[in-house]
Amino acid sequence: MTALRTDVADVPPPDLRFRRHVRPLSSLRDLWRSRELVQVLAEREFQARYKQTVLGVGWALVTPVLLVIVFSIFVKRVATVDTGDAPYVLFAYLALIPWGFFSSSMTRGGGILVMETSVLNKVRCPREIFPMAGIASAGIDMVVSTFVFGGLLLITGYEPKVTVVWVPLILLVQVMFVVGSVLLFSVLAVYVRDLLQALPLLLQLGLFATPVAYGVEAVSQDSWRLYALINPLVGVIESYREVVLYGHAPPWELFLPSSLTSVVLLIGGYIVFKKLEGGIADVA
Repeated sequence: MTALRTDVADVPPPDLRFRRHVRPLSSLRDLWRSRELVQVLAEREFQARYKQTVLGVGWALVTPVLLVIVFSIFVKRVATVDTGDAPYVLFAYLALIPWGFFSSSMTRGGGILVMETSVLNKVRCPREIFPMAGIASAGIDMVVSTFVFGGLLLITGYEPKVTVVWVPLILLVQVMFVVGSVLLFSVLAVYVRDLLQALPLLLQLGLFATPVAYGVEAVSQDSWRLYALINPLVGVIESYREVVLYGHAPPWELFLPSSLTSVVLLIGGYIVFKKLEGGIADVA
């Protein structure tokens, strides 16, 4: 009787193993064709969030306004924050706009693949449209916050500088960082659910690790580049302040490292997302 072989591993041969190949151009075309679905999901999420509330979209203003009040009352008095000739309320609120966009995008898009399991299993579409819808919904809040900043400019009588022409470039880097972060986090959260539990704490710590209530001058200048490389919002926020409030070009020693990290995170996050996309429906 022939003895059973136990030295052969119970795995398929290399030529039969499945390998998921990421085709960026094809994936981007699929995403573009599904843009209307992104809009529908974003509108549904936005309406559901404020449905049957008294303030409605006004809740998008509550967090940044309350934070500015707290920063103005406590942080400005306890710590020495050099805001130049710009009022502190503008200094802090301008930073809260990109921070709020990032925080809301992570909150709404980071766990959406887990929360939308029923839709994932019924709709044939690129899975990245779900976190993208969360980002789009957070973008509406950012637009509302921007209008409030315009109102603060009128109240304080402070005029933005002509260097605001740099804003679209800074916004591009900001969006790249947010999209890359949400794509990466959302797909990893499907496989590691602890990330969703840790997200609120991470965002709270991130608020204090980002120069929102204070300026980058609070950090040693020798560490600025590393600071901006690790946390791209550093270069984004300081660039907004320089071009909108002070009439300067973006601080390149901060903006360029932040831009580099944002590009790497966007490309890397998208590749990881597409690599893990195939198992989302089964695990979620």
